[in-house]
Amino acid sequence: MRPASRRDPGVAGWTALQGVVLSAALLAVVLWVARWKWMDWKEHRHDGLIRSAAVAQGLPPELVKAVVWRESRFNASARGGKGELGLMQVTGDAAQEWADSRRDRGFEPSHLLDARTNLHAGAHYLAKVSRRYLRTDHPYAFALADYNAGRGNVLRWMKGPAETNAAAFLRGMTFPGTREYVQSILGRTGLYREDFGGPTGWR
Repeated sequence: MRPASRRDPGVAGWTALQGVVLSAALLAVVLWVARWKWMDWKEHRHDGLIRSAAVAQGLPPELVKAVVWRESRFNASARGGKGELGLMQVTGDAAQEWADSRRDRGFEPSHLLDARTNLHAGAHYLAKVSRRYLRTDHPYAFALADYNAGRGNVLRWMKGPAETNAAAFLRGMTFPGTREYVQSILGRTGLYREDFGGPTGWR
């Protein structure tokens, strides 16, 4: 029998290993919680600005937020491959239309990296293209395709039933990426309705 005063090295080693594993597990939990809180903050930090820009243009705020999610993942500094900038990936030409409507002679494309400016310019453009399709059964489906692929492609796809029927329009698209773009944004709006007080009465 071993003396009681001697510590079993095997037991001591196992206890130390347990401590390391427990510490690692706790650290992983802390990092996961911190990342979750950061992502939640990132996804909601612009909600007030999104609501303001959407309401100013008569758009559902959850739609504008879903566009922001898809275009930039809420990164106000995002830059696209064709010069698009900011949260809604707005082009300089589209933003200039918004600036002209406000008689803002000091506007510069770099201002689109400001969240408020970007959201108002982007919402202004989205509202403009939405008005082109008011005779359809789902103007926002057509407008989002326009926002992504341009007016010319949308007109090319609006043939026969697809001229007014969104389901036929989506089926007839020759750009699978644009179809997925539209469907992903429309699907995402359901997740964001509660951020702005619940259903707003649109599909």
